[in-house]
Amino acid sequence: MLIVEDEPYLAEAIRDGLRLQAIAADTAGDGDTALELLSINTYDIAVLDRDVPGVSGDEIAKLIVASGSGMPILMLTAADRLEDKASGFELGADDYLTKPFALRELVLRLRALDRRRAHSRPPVREIAGLRLDPFRREVFRDGRYVALTRKQFAVLEVLVAAEGGVVSAEELLERAWDANADPFTNAVRITVSALRKRLGEPWIIATVPGAGYRIDAQPDTGPEGADGG
Repeated sequence: MLIVEDEPYLAEAIRDGLRLQAIAADTAGDGDTALELLSINTYDIAVLDRDVPGVSGDEIAKLIVASGSGMPILMLTAADRLEDKASGFELGADDYLTKPFALRELVLRLRALDRRRAHSRPPVREIAGLRLDPFRREVFRDGRYVALTRKQFAVLEVLVAAEGGVVSAEELLERAWDANADPFTNAVRITVSALRKRLGEPWIIATVPGAGYRIDAQPDTGPEGADGG
């Protein structure tokens, strides 16, 4: 899990205490470091202090919710008024723990969140040798792990969910980018091209001229996928 806490001694105490309970944790002392860690690692739960340097815990919570990852959020803060708790839940927090607190209570709350998370995991999808796990944000092709950027994963997730159906560039832009994306951008074509290369040959993402893209259930080794956009 990820612990975002700007008091270094407290962050280390939480991390070390969780490790004694067989719970692995990374720590970030500011919001910018937290966002960097979130961009390169997959976490089961985020523990956020609301008042940290840089990007605030509230903003981090908003970004986690907007990502659609379903990652549970536990707010950890000294603000104990009902209004503070209400605003935290409105941001998307799943639980709230005020300082000071007992480590045992934190562990119990984290395990409860993890149980809830397990019951709501989205299904693993498989098609044409691809195995996509939306919960763990992992992709395998023919048993080989494929490292993808967040945007590449989002595009592939939409294509896999279509189960071989054609998805237009406009729909990919709408579902894998945000509402402020330029409708005339070539980001979709560039991302699909990079995604094909990451997945390797034979090319599994087919271009349907004038219509969009689809997962090819019977890919061949032809040149269609390399630069066809």
